[in-house]
Amino acid sequence: MARQIRIDQISGFMGGQIKELVKVTTLEWEGRVKAQTPVVTGRLRLAWKSKIEPFTGEVTNNVEYAEPVCFGSNLPASWQGKAKSSPPPGFPVLIGKELESWAQAEYRRIVARD
Repeated sequence: MARQIRIDQISGFMGGQIKELVKVTTLEWEGRVKAQTPVVTGRLRLAWKSKIEPFTGEVTNNVEYAEPVCFGSNLPASWQGKAKSSPPPGFPVLIGKELESWAQAEYRRIVARD
């Protein structure tokens, strides 16, 4: 049986679904980026943090060498112009692109559950 929702309840109902999608997608992104982060001491991997607000999610890393390792840019002089990263440069952005289709499927799952 189809769920019946009054028109004045649509925004709250869908808003709840979108909040859930933002939360699970942000946590999935954090998990994937942690899994692909190269580990020497573990400090870089442990520094990934998620910030989830009702309709926005953010994954950040405040380690000073996160940009050179993750994006291959702003390299320290001691690296002599060579990035020291095993995943491809920009891998956090690539993960975000992969998550586009994942999030669509996840939203369908959330809608089906509700």
